[in-house]
Amino acid sequence: MVISMGPQHPSTHGVLRLELVVDGEIVVDVIPHIGYLHRCFEKHCEHMSNYQQIVPYTDRMDYVAAMSSEFGYVVAMEKMLKIQVPERVEVIRVIMAEFSRIVSHQIAIGTYGLDIGAFTPFLFCMRDREHILDIIEETCGARLLYNYNWIGGLSHDVKPDFQQKVREFCTYFKPNIVELNNLLSFNKIFVERTANVGVLPAEVAINYGASGPVLRGSGVAWDLRKNDPYSIYDRFDFDIPVGTGERGKVGDCWDRYMVRAREMEQSVRIIEQAVEMLPAGDVQSAIPKRIRPEAGEIYVRTETPKGELGYYIIADGTASPARVKVRPPCFVNLSALPSMCRGSMIADVVAILGSIDIVLGEVDR
Repeated sequence: MVISMGPQHPSTHGVLRLELVVDGEIVVDVIPHIGYLHRCFEKHCEHMSNYQQIVPYTDRMDYVAAMSSEFGYVVAMEKMLKIQVPERVEVIRVIMAEFSRIVSHQIAIGTYGLDIGAFTPFLFCMRDREHILDIIEETCGARLLYNYNWIGGLSHDVKPDFQQKVREFCTYFKPNIVELNNLLSFNKIFVERTANVGVLPAEVAINYGASGPVLRGSGVAWDLRKNDPYSIYDRFDFDIPVGTGERGKVGDCWDRYMVRAREMEQSVRIIEQAVEMLPAGDVQSAIPKRIRPEAGEIYVRTETPKGELGYYIIADGTASPARVKVRPPCFVNLSALPSMCRGSMIADVVAILGSIDIVLGEVDR
């Protein structure tokens, strides 16, 4: 029998439907049908009057971690233009990117609990997330779509009490990760709903081109911040959490979930190191008044909360790009869904899809 499933996630309204081929309660195959958010981001880029105008559009791909999307774009453009940004800019960008990783994982973990039937962890995640959004809002004036990273610098410098507030947040947040683990991660019902479910072996994950927690949950320690460092990530001491089959098989839903929970701890470690090395300086001194790169092409990739985000940009010598092609992690990770679902129960499909942590702004084609 063929049945349709979806949308089952708050962010999949009309842009993802799963076509399930089932034999009784067993899933024989899954075919994802993706829709459109009507952004046409890549095509819009060709018609911008300058390269800086593209930044707000990058925000809208992964709108729960927008700072990470614009970070990758400006790094690509600065490499193309051979711009050396000030040290203060690099440190602030890293802090903001790791804040984005935490808020993204809080959304993933909180809504994943909802998918499984746990409501309270969602409230806990939203409570902590507000503290980060308050810091970001005080810095750039926005809570969701920022336009904060500019080519060569930042739109605003941080407030005088920024470092103090970041330190206070780290002190506040670390015990809450332990609280979340006690409440959800090691909860018996949650473990039984996610362990040994949707297993994605390492070699299959690699063959699909999966990245981020989906790949690392399968036991592959691949993180661009370590394996192909950009910005100043090579200066920080942090670990790469991977799935180990602690509660079931390596690469199951619980492993993918737990990688995100443990990555929040590592992000706090990075933020604590970064905030202590924040130098004085001007965050706009390297912003070019006129952006017109020589004809050429470049591909730059960065590690966002969902995985590898790549920008392939072709310049033709004018003030706007001839082509911008994005390699979004969610689109690639979703392609592995049929492999994870075959042979599972129908009720497990919800848990498996939630464990991928997709945002449809990146899946939109």
